[in-house]
Amino acid sequence: MSMAFPMATASAQRLLAASVAGVAVAFLLAGCVNTRTTTTSLADTSSGKGTEIVTESDETSRQRRARLRMELASGYFEHGQNTVALDEIKQALAADPNYADAYNLRGLVYMRLEDAGMAEDSFRRAIAINPRDPNVRHNYGWLLCQQNRYGDATQQFTSALAVPSYTDRAKTLMTQGVCQLRAGQRVEAERTLMQAYEIDAGNPVIGLNLASILAQREEWQRAQFYIRRVNNSPSANAETLWLGLKIERRLNNREAVAQLGGQLQRRFPQSREAIAYERGNFND
Repeated sequence: MSMAFPMATASAQRLLAASVAGVAVAFLLAGCVNTRTTTTSLADTSSGKGTEIVTESDETSRQRRARLRMELASGYFEHGQNTVALDEIKQALAADPNYADAYNLRGLVYMRLEDAGMAEDSFRRAIAINPRDPNVRHNYGWLLCQQNRYGDATQQFTSALAVPSYTDRAKTLMTQGVCQLRAGQRVEAERTLMQAYEIDAGNPVIGLNLASILAQREEWQRAQFYIRRVNNSPSANAETLWLGLKIERRLNNREAVAQLGGQLQRRFPQSREAIAYERGNFND
């Protein structure tokens, strides 16, 4: 019996938005969001003692105004008020034209507004000010991936991962893996997603895509392991349940098939997957 196992690209992007959003609880259109405000370091070159963290007392009045505007902009962005957020960002940049975080958030706003040109301009400006900011590199990489500029996207993800102090490595590895799937690079995607899984085993995007890759290779037991973790989490949706159901069916686990089918009908009764299950169309 032949069954299709799509790479779950649409579902991966929906889960991606939820998993990596740095400012929003709900799903965001711009998948890889981190709008944190970074502090700047002052180099103590005379003593050779390294760097000192800038605190509020070090801020000029213009920098303080810019920071407060950015805090407002981030809040508006969280609540989907894109044009209001954009206005606050403009005022932040008027107060401090070298505010890299403001350009980063501007890029995310324009991504959400589907203006790729302005989004790219924003990320480029942020990188020109702070070339080693991994969050900007990450966001820019996802923008490039959405434009099918896979080689350029890889360069940005690599630059983000090269920063030793970067704490969101799993997020970037996950996003890079999804991007490699979009590019049809399944071997590379599996390798990257496995690296992400080693860091963040509970991430549903990673589990979903690993299960999808393994199901396509008919490695049913391994695929079962990853998709079960996703379906036992709050991130389960109609597509993940459907993939899990297909995998269990290939393993002849009738009880598991019935249980997943029941969930699908109860939780997502109008979904394409639930309708296919009712019709017994497992090739859908």
